Amino acid sequence: MADLNEADALIVGGGAAAMLMAAKLSAAGKRVVVLEQGPDFALSDLVSSQIWARRLKWGGAPMVLEGRHPVGFAYNAGWGVGGAALHQFGNWPRLHPEDFRMKSLYGRGADWPIDYAELRPYYDRIQEEVGLSGDAASEVWRPDGAPYPMPPTRTFRHADLMAEGFRKIGIRTAPMPVAINTVERDGRAACVYDGWCEAGCPIGALVNPQVTYLPVAVKAGALIRSSCYVTRVLLDTRQERAVGVEYHDRDGARHEQRAKLVILAAFVVENPRILFNSATDKHPAGLGNANGLLGRSIMTHAGANVWAMFNEDVENHLGLSAALLMSQDGYGKDGRGDAFGSYTWTIGIAQKPNDVLGFANARGALFGEPLHAFMRKAARGVGKVQAVCEEVPNPENRVLLSDRKDKFGFPLARVIHGLDDNAIKLFEFARDEGLRALRETRASDVWAGPVPNISHVAGGTPMGHDRTASVTDGYGRLHDFPNLFVAGAGLFPTEGAVHPTFTVHALTLRSVEHMLDHWGGIVD
Repeated sequence: MADLNEADALIVGGGAAAMLMAAKLSAAGKRVVVLEQGPDFALSDLVSSQIWARRLKWGGAPMVLEGRHPVGFAYNAGWGVGGAALHQFGNWPRLHPEDFRMKSLYGRGADWPIDYAELRPYYDRIQEEVGLSGDAASEVWRPDGAPYPMPPTRTFRHADLMAEGFRKIGIRTAPMPVAINTVERDGRAACVYDGWCEAGCPIGALVNPQVTYLPVAVKAGALIRSSCYVTRVLLDTRQERAVGVEYHDRDGARHEQRAKLVILAAFVVENPRILFNSATDKHPAGLGNANGLLGRSIMTHAGANVWAMFNEDVENHLGLSAALLMSQDGYGKDGRGDAFGSYTWTIGIAQKPNDVLGFANARGALFGEPLHAFMRKAARGVGKVQAVCEEVPNPENRVLLSDRKDKFGFPLARVIHGLDDNAIKLFEFARDEGLRALRETRASDVWAGPVPNISHVAGGTPMGHDRTASVTDGYGRLHDFPNLFVAGAGLFPTEGAVHPTFTVHALTLRSVEHMLDHWGGIVD
């Protein structure tokens, strides 16, 4: 067990990136302490219900959300040991090579400091370590990589019926690669397709830290502390190195945790907030903000939801919170006029009545008896597809500090976000394509959500070679501090049109191995 009073590595946050780092560092003999703001959870605590699912969403200090298209923070963030990965849907496609070279190829956005070829081995290793299901041969858009270690998920009628509509307008489909067991593997059960992934997975079929890296970290001696609210990073007397963090426990008592290496692996919005709130006289704008880029270029995905009502039982309660099928025929970034960017179709999403995946909100204008009638029919007849549309990074979309403060006197995060005209046009292009596809099915009614569904959050602490144009280097280390790192989707210079969790894992594995290989140069 690590000594709380001294650690080799201190990790802030208890989600996917944090637990992967904790596992690798502790297995290498480092004394690791993890501070998670939310409660402790065990796999046995998880319950497949929508009421339970709400308990896994953000429960910390409020965020001040502004802009034309405010970030959907509550349902994207996590709360507790496991983080957002505890309730992830499990869609795990890879980024494409062109996603890493947006600026060079298209003159938009930014380039990553690495390319796909450099990250590919980490994608391959992660999918083998945690287990991924899919059919690489039929996924014709997939970049080069190792075959998936498990076969694809089965499908249900709602996915098959809607996929037929896509095929009729010339769009190919394939099984979605998912971080879900389709067969028993490594002592974890196979999926039972009850569609409750969003509430966690009590049988352990879904990849989340509770069944992947958390047990490894704990076995190797990492100390996982829940209900620890980190407020700022502490620096040495010269204000050149991190020496630990300040945090408050469940009773509000203030503590300091010292460490040789500090890693901020909290949610995308929280990491900049902590760095802003760590300002000193030598770093008055916040740590890592000498160039004024801290918190800038926050990105989301604009989701185009399209619905179809069938006059039959389409088994829509079965499947996954993730999609059963996908298409990336629209992944090419240009050739659509002003609608620049990639999009991925997610096809066949298990339906529940309420909350984030609920069809109760599919027809927002209905109330009273018309809503009841719709619900009765939709309970077995409605199907849904969603286009995940890329947003090009915009420095005006950003995290700042609010005038409002938490109970300890620290400013809250203020998040400003709006989709630009290009992003709206891409959303509209994908939406109209989805309507055309579903109208080719035997559905009795087809309609689309009127506005984009804002999902996922990336950016804000982007990595890069040029210290004047990025916040961290290519491994997540802040340019101005040799032993202070950031982990997670906040490092993304661009986001592509895929769910971020697979890339977060691959990027984190690369970073933590760099830390271990260069340990002396980082902590000494």
